[in-house]
Amino acid sequence: MKRYAIGDLQGCHEEFIALLEALDFDPRRDQLWLAGDLVNRGPGSLACLREVMALGEAARVVLGNHDLHLLAVARGGAATKRKDTIDDILKAEDRETLLDWLQARPLLVRDGDTLMTHAGLPPQWGLDQAESLAGEVEWMLTGERAGDFLTRMYGNRPRRFKPHQEGVDRLRAIVNTLTRMRFIDAEGRLDFDAKEGLDSAPDGFAPWFQYPRQDDPWLLFGHWAALNGEATDSRVRAEALDTGCVWGGSLTALDLDSGERISVPSRRFA
Repeated sequence: MKRYAIGDLQGCHEEFIALLEALDFDPRRDQLWLAGDLVNRGPGSLACLREVMALGEAARVVLGNHDLHLLAVARGGAATKRKDTIDDILKAEDRETLLDWLQARPLLVRDGDTLMTHAGLPPQWGLDQAESLAGEVEWMLTGERAGDFLTRMYGNRPRRFKPHQEGVDRLRAIVNTLTRMRFIDAEGRLDFDAKEGLDSAPDGFAPWFQYPRQDDPWLLFGHWAALNGEATDSRVRAEALDTGCVWGGSLTALDLDSGERISVPSRRFA
């Protein structure tokens, strides 16, 4: 069995198919780890969602912020944004099947000391703690109060997770950390404004992967296209998977056993 981790698809369906062909991927034999943001911004959001769902147990998927945005629009009453490309999903005959499947995806995938989330893992969280916190959100998303949670999921407060937090504040802090994090301060406080490269760090903040940890996991993440797949000056074992396909970069797979990276170019501006 070959195992590959792939960064943000964001509706880049043609490139996804081309990458699977380049990998000679066989769902009967191989496994994909997908770092979230299957949908939005690219032209093939519906096709991506259908393609990944059809892979069944061969695909291990975590939710990204764009996936959660789709759920919030479809089931939480949130408004679409000008650059969204999710209308084809919202109008699809099989939308409820697709949304049910997406809503049941986790925020975190782990195999031993290898862990994948959409945005990364702050140094203040151990692996077991991270699994437990992600599970709180997953439980809410698959429960009877999911719709209510999706209406209140968004917000930039609180800016950091604290163990004593309760209710929506606690869940929102977990979601923001696992799906929106880029720059943090030494206490784990998130900055929500800086989204470019490492030189855009606000005063007192640094990329989450430049803080040391007490353990030594292998952390896989997407979300940060401006890194172009490089977690520069990382103090931990971190693999940046998002190489900006939807912005004209490439779509990249990391072979989890050999460490080799395989990429196909974006067709967005060809």
